[in-house]
This record gives sequence, structure tokens and C-alpha cells, in this order.
Amino acid sequence: MESENFLREFYEEHCDEDARLTSRHGMVEYLTTMRYIEKYLKRGDQVLEIGAGTGRYSHALAQKGWSVDAVELLEHNIEVFRRSTRPGEPVTVRQGNALDLGDFGNDSYDLTLLLGPMYHLFTADDQRRALSEAIRVTKPGGVVFAAYCGSDATAIQYCFVRGMFQDPHYRALADPVSFKLSSGPAEVFALHRREEIDALMEGLPAERLHFVGTDMATRYLRDTVDRMDDGMYELYLRYHFAICERPDLVGASNHYLDIFRKQ
Repeated sequence: MESENFLREFYEEHCDEDARLTSRHGMVEYLTTMRYIEKYLKRGDQVLEIGAGTGRYSHALAQKGWSVDAVELLEHNIEVFRRSTRPGEPVTVRQGNALDLGDFGNDSYDLTLLLGPMYHLFTADDQRRALSEAIRVTKPGGVVFAAYCGSDATAIQYCFVRGMFQDPHYRALADPVSFKLSSGPAEVFALHRREEIDALMEGLPAERLHFVGTDMATRYLRDTVDRMDDGMYELYLRYHFAICERPDLVGASNHYLDIFRKQ
């Protein structure tokens, strides 16, 4: 309950998720995610989005003709989601928790999106439970998308650039040797490195298809990206798509996308 209270306060008072994904630099994460989603979607597929927020992805897919069911924890986000639903749009939303999708049967969806919950789950048990539930409701051969926040980008951009390591509270959250960051509900976001995500996936009935940095260098260059004219922005997107799966670079991304097929 304490975790949910921190989460509710953040999204109701401090975060405009739609605006984050519609700025020019924010669109890189969105466009990258949609590029991979559309790579695997086929006509007639059924989509489930777990932790749908205000519906940025659910609405986009429904407006392209796919049938989408959405689950969201926070009532505030559900209200925004419903206000944004167009007449006749093939999308539903209900309140629910990524840790217990008991309202959904086994092997029900062709494509399952877990684009928010892993940001806010702080124990390996909860993280594996959310992944297991997403896999359970997905059809054999279906594809699951799980998004994470990156630890090292946060260390660079916030702890060093913004000087947060000068605060003893935040300094104590960093391992003194590896500089891997830890966090809890009060910090709102769980932070990962790829090796931790690999460990979470061990033993689950899934085959990885892609591991993607959805924004890569973009947040480091946000002001530059926002000033680009259309031609330079298109060139930057081409560069970004060319490097977003490179193992030597992906760890610097603010956001990761793990894409895997249910076996």
C-alpha cells in the first residue's frame, strides 16, 4: 500500500506521461517501441496492455485496428484513459494489478505489453511474478514486451549531472564499487542493468527476440534533439534504430525493452 501511495502521488502530481512521450526527444522512445510492436502484430491479433497508464500505446494500437484490453492500477490514469477513448475504438480498460491477472485466462493474447509495471516493482519476487503473469496470459508463440529503467543512465544524468550524489541519501543508494543504484518505493523507479534482467528471465518459458535501448543517447541530447529540423530528426532516428540493439551501447539507455516469445 505504501508503494502504491508513492506511485499515485507521482503520477497525479508530478508526471504527465502523455507529454513525456510526445515531446520530440520523448517520441524516440515511443517510436522505437511502436516500431517493434508493429513488427510482430498481425491482423486479428488480440493485445493486452498491463499497466497501461493513460493509454498512449493502447489507444494508438486500437486506432490502427487492433483489439486491445488494458489493465491499469491507478484510478487517475484510468479516468484519463477513458476520457481519451474515441467512439467505437476497440479498447477496454479495467483496474487491476500486474502481480495478479486472475481475471484473464491462460493463453489468451497474441501480444502482451508490460511497459510500465517493471518500473515500479522493487523485489525480484514481484518482478518475476509480473513476468510470469504476462507470460501466462499470452498464447504459445505469442510475444511479450517488458520495459525497464536503466541504472547507469540514471547515475550519469541525475546523480552526477544534477549533483544528487552530494545528498547522503542518494549517495547511500549506490554500490561504492560498481555504482549500481538501488531504490525503493520512495524513489518511485526500480533501476536495472541488463545482467539483472537476464537473471529474472532464467527458467521462464520464453525465448528472447530483441533487447533494445528505446532512447539510447536521446536523453543525453534532449535539447539538441528538440532543436533538430525535420530532416535532421529523421536522420537521427535512422541512426538510433541502427544502434538500439548494439550490446556495447544499450546499457547507457534510459529505458530498455526486452522482447521475447512464449515457448
